[in-house]
Amino acid sequence: MREVDRLTTEKYGIPSILLMENAAHAAARVITEKLGGSVKGKSILILCGKGNNGGDGAALGRMMQLSGANVELVLFGKLEDSRGDARTNFIASREIVGDFQELESAEAWRAWCDASSKTWDVTVDAIFGTGLNRPVTGWLGPVMRELLHENSAARQFNQRLLISIDLPSGLIADNAHSAGEVFESEVTVTFTAPKPANVLPSSYSLGGELIVADIGSPFELIDIVDSRLFVATARDAELWLFRSDFTFDSYKNKRGHALIIAGSTNYVGAAVLCGNAAMRSGVGLVTIATPQSSKDSVASRVLPEVMVRGVAETENRAISESAFDELDELLEKADSVAVGSGLAQDESTKIFVNKVVENRRQPTIVDADALNLLSPFAVSRAPSVSRAHVSKGQITDVPTQRFPLILTPHEGEFMRLIGTTDKEAINDRVAAVRDFATKHNVILVLKGERVLIGGPDGKVVVNPTGNSGLGKAGNGDTLTGILAGFIAQAVQMDVDIFETVVAAVYVAGMAGDIAEKKYGKRVMTASDVRECLAAAFHLLKNDAAVRQTAESVEPN
Repeated sequence: MREVDRLTTEKYGIPSILLMENAAHAAARVITEKLGGSVKGKSILILCGKGNNGGDGAALGRMMQLSGANVELVLFGKLEDSRGDARTNFIASREIVGDFQELESAEAWRAWCDASSKTWDVTVDAIFGTGLNRPVTGWLGPVMRELLHENSAARQFNQRLLISIDLPSGLIADNAHSAGEVFESEVTVTFTAPKPANVLPSSYSLGGELIVADIGSPFELIDIVDSRLFVATARDAELWLFRSDFTFDSYKNKRGHALIIAGSTNYVGAAVLCGNAAMRSGVGLVTIATPQSSKDSVASRVLPEVMVRGVAETENRAISESAFDELDELLEKADSVAVGSGLAQDESTKIFVNKVVENRRQPTIVDADALNLLSPFAVSRAPSVSRAHVSKGQITDVPTQRFPLILTPHEGEFMRLIGTTDKEAINDRVAAVRDFATKHNVILVLKGERVLIGGPDGKVVVNPTGNSGLGKAGNGDTLTGILAGFIAQAVQMDVDIFETVVAAVYVAGMAGDIAEKKYGKRVMTASDVRECLAAAFHLLKNDAAVRQTAESVEPN
């Protein structure tokens, strides 16, 4: 972000002080909206550090005072020790705000607090921004602890709005974990693009609602600085839905065929959940291949639109190695394959899973028991065949790289894939996902709080949708089914598979959020999440239509 700010000024001639002014205006708009449309007569406390984050706060204080608020501004330090744009705004604010204090010690802070009313409507944290690279120490350490306790009490009694500028003070912008005291906020207004600490667990939860504001930096600069960490947005899902939308001549074969290889005697439900979720995704056809002894049980519980096929099984009633040959025609015709939900742990099943992966002729999702059967994951796992593809009457070989492998582990399964029991190996989840995806040339979906999607090119996407209610049994199977359905459609409509995975995970999490609002985390089930897919699609389509209308009438 520092590079983006520098290039904004150097390449486009936009003064840095104008960026600071725009940042303050963005924060002012958020506060005004949160207070019901006006700040007139409201009391606002703004806590500022000496750097640019404090400069944003000083400019905000000036704007709030001129809008009719009663502003108290505390600068932790001396104005004469500040510099540049921040100093300019501190000088201007000192002349305008009702109360401007310079405090240089914890004792001075306590004395000021004892004399204050502590009845503010809003407390703004503009102490530290992206420049902080270590835990807060010195005399500000105790002040941060006192602020934390003060804010906790204020939040408990709903006394005030707590808002942070750019990120909560105490967080290190590039670190997902807080190492010291942090100003916990209800709202964080960050600029141009989120920082890792704004979106990664566990730090993201300390900032409350995240609002990303445009302050005038050209977005092409984000591409220039070559970030490899991204956040999925509703726009990603909307764009995928547009590209895979139904046309007047849509029919089942044009919508894709998903093959689900799942289930065993004790885990029939996993196959049912996976197949039903795939069917709800918009795909044209879904087939479940399950051990012969499980076929009737699956068929009696699955949606009637889902086809069920029984295949060869072992003595333990798990899918047998010989089932691979039985499924040859289906494996050729399917547009996506998902393997793993509810499979039993059997040596013959392990051979079967390896054959499916190594001879894949379409994008293949590997989940649950299939992941364990492939663990630890070997670098050499690559398709050994090309797929015959008919185009304009001519048969050609499609390079096997066109058939990506999508692995969907939770953290325990991921550690087994890596071949370790040391949790430190995945302490930096982004780095671990990136390293694994690039090393093995796969798309990795690491489930858990804030799902991460890693691509073979090193790109990692953070998914912001979903909640802890999705941690219940069956939701992994439901996600696998949604992925299989989305990917089958993408193959038919020539949509990028990585973008498809990002969209599928976003929509699945969104359905989970709708289920949480409808039923609550305690009650919601994986089946509820599947049934909330319709509401998620509806919301995304409506939001896209509203955005398109707004863009069409926006003046040039």
